[in-house]
Amino acid sequence: MILKNSPTEALLDVEAVRRDFPILQSSVCGKPLVYLDNAASAQKPQSVIDRLDRYYKEQNANIHRGVHFLSQEATVAYEDARKVVARFINAAEPKECIFTRNATEAVNLVASSWGRANLKAGDEIIISTMEHHANIVPWQMLRDELGVVIKVVPISDTGEFLVEDYKALFTAKTKLAALCQVSNSLGTINPAKVMVEIAHQQGVPVLLDGAQAIAHLPIDVQDLDCDFYVFSGHKLFGPTGIGVLYGKADLLSAMPPYQGGGDMIDRVTFEKTTYRGIPERFEAGTPHISGAIGLATAIEYVEQLGHEAMIAHEQSLLKEATDKLLEIPGLRIYGTAGDKVSVISFTMDGIHPNDAGTILDADGIAVRTGHHCTMPLWQRFGLEGSIRASFAFYNTREEIDLLVTGLGKVQKLLG
Repeated sequence: MILKNSPTEALLDVEAVRRDFPILQSSVCGKPLVYLDNAASAQKPQSVIDRLDRYYKEQNANIHRGVHFLSQEATVAYEDARKVVARFINAAEPKECIFTRNATEAVNLVASSWGRANLKAGDEIIISTMEHHANIVPWQMLRDELGVVIKVVPISDTGEFLVEDYKALFTAKTKLAALCQVSNSLGTINPAKVMVEIAHQQGVPVLLDGAQAIAHLPIDVQDLDCDFYVFSGHKLFGPTGIGVLYGKADLLSAMPPYQGGGDMIDRVTFEKTTYRGIPERFEAGTPHISGAIGLATAIEYVEQLGHEAMIAHEQSLLKEATDKLLEIPGLRIYGTAGDKVSVISFTMDGIHPNDAGTILDADGIAVRTGHHCTMPLWQRFGLEGSIRASFAFYNTREEIDLLVTGLGKVQKLLG
C-alpha cells in the first residue's frame, strides 16, 4: 500500500488504500460517497470488519472468568489487544491502558475517581478555549459538586494555544491541567510536550485529550510525560463504543474504582469488598471485548501504513483544500495555525452551515455542520458553528474538487 518514491519521501497508494474500506465504494443519493467527516468518526478497513466477524463466529465468550476453551481464547485476544494499544502509544506497561467506552468516558473516569479523591473547594483546574465538551462538562460537574474553580486558557485569532497566558494561570491552588492535544474544530496541534512541562514545573498533573491527535500523529506518552491520555477507537478506524484511558501506574493504582461490579473485585462479603489492581479495577462488568479486539486490528492497520506516509498525504490534502476553499468568495476559514491536522472549519457569507450540509449531502458529500461539541470555542469567534471538512489518508484530491464544486452549487442556490 505504500510506494517509496525516494529514501526520504513516502507516498500512499491511495487507490489501493481505498479498496481496503468497503464503505468508500458506496453511493449516496446516486452519487459516489465523498466522506469528509473523519473528525467525527473514521471509516473501518475490511481487516477490522473481518476481525469482528471472526470474534463473533469463532471466539465469542465472556473473558477472565471461564476455564473453557472459548473463554480462554477471548481472554487472550482481549489482553493481547491491550498490549497492542500499549505498544502503539508507548505506555510503560499494558496495565496502564484501561479500556473504556470512548474518550468521553475516559475523561469522566478521571474526573470521578481521581477528581473526587484529590480535589476540594477552591482547587483549580485549567482547560482551554478549544476544548471539546467532553473535556469541559465533567470538570463543570465537579465544580458544581465540590466547588472547584475552572480557569480557561485563551487562544489567538488564528486558533493557537497561548502558552504565556497558560503559564500565568497557575497558582498554588492549581491541581490539574486538562487540555486537548489537537482541536477537533480548528485542527490546531497544540504544543503538548511544552504544556506538560510547564504544569509539571508547578507540580501539577496533566490529562491530554488525544481524541483528534490519535489518528493523525504518532503518540508517545512517555515522551510527552503526560499523566493521563485519552482517545476513542472510532476516530482511529476502529469500532465504536471502545476507548482508552492511559494513566501512569502509580496514579491509577492510587485511584478508587469508578464503577462497581463483576471482575473488578478481589473479594466480596456483605460487610466489605476489596478491589483488584489495575487495569481490572476500572473495567467493571463484561467489557466491549470485540471492540478492544477490533481496535487492536485498526492499530495494526495504521502501523502497516506508517505515520510518515499518512501524515505526508493528509498534509498535502490540507494544503490543497485550504488553497482551493479560499478562492471561493465569502468563505472564511477558522483555525489557521501554522501547525494543524487535516481539519478545516469554515463559514460562507449569508449561508447557514446546516443548509450547506444538506445540499452537499444531495451530491454524496458528507461534511459536519454545527458547533462540533465546541460551543465555547465558536462563541470566542462570535459564531454558532461552522461547516467542517475533515480528511483522512484515504481521501483524494478529486474529492477536494467535488467539495469545491458542491460549495459553488450551495452559493448558487442560497447566496
